Amino acid sequence: MRHDKPSNPMDADTDATVAADDEELEPASSPRRYLTRVGAERMHRELLLLLNEERPKVTAEVSAAAAQGDRSENAEYIYGKKRLREIDRRLRFLQKRLDTATIVAPSEQTDSSRIFFGATVTLEDEDGGIVRYQIVGSDEIDASGGRISIESPLARALLRKQVGDSVEVIRPRGEAEYTVVLIQYL
Repeated sequence: MRHDKPSNPMDADTDATVAADDEELEPASSPRRYLTRVGAERMHRELLLLLNEERPKVTAEVSAAAAQGDRSENAEYIYGKKRLREIDRRLRFLQKRLDTATIVAPSEQTDSSRIFFGATVTLEDEDGGIVRYQIVGSDEIDASGGRISIESPLARALLRKQVGDSVEVIRPRGEAEYTVVLIQYL
């Protein structure tokens, strides 16, 4: 994992691109990919779980299935080999993401008056409803958990805004207007 920081790592509006699947390889000139420290730790835990628990367990199951004889008609063996390929593909994906990501700690942001990568933003919509989102990398998104990608239309519209600023966002359901109520870097 790289922990170096660019001049202003939070000021990233074109950084993360979404992978179509785990096998997608990106060119060496791809834009920087940012992860919050929490997101990187989550991915690292998954990598360790797959490497230290899942893969050895499936390898043992495949070995036991192979010992039963004819592998061409052995469903346990065929499924186990397929599962091993899936685990290996996910391990490669996680390792590549963690190796090439720049880890950002939102709490270390020096300009907390504006919205940058990692900000937790409280917004008021035109109907007076309050919503709260954290702007994260594309590998960390969880809309139901309030984490939106920096690549999303809302996050792009919010970048560099301050408390009191309004933004208009074109969504699939139509346009929406939000006013920034609070900016936090947790």
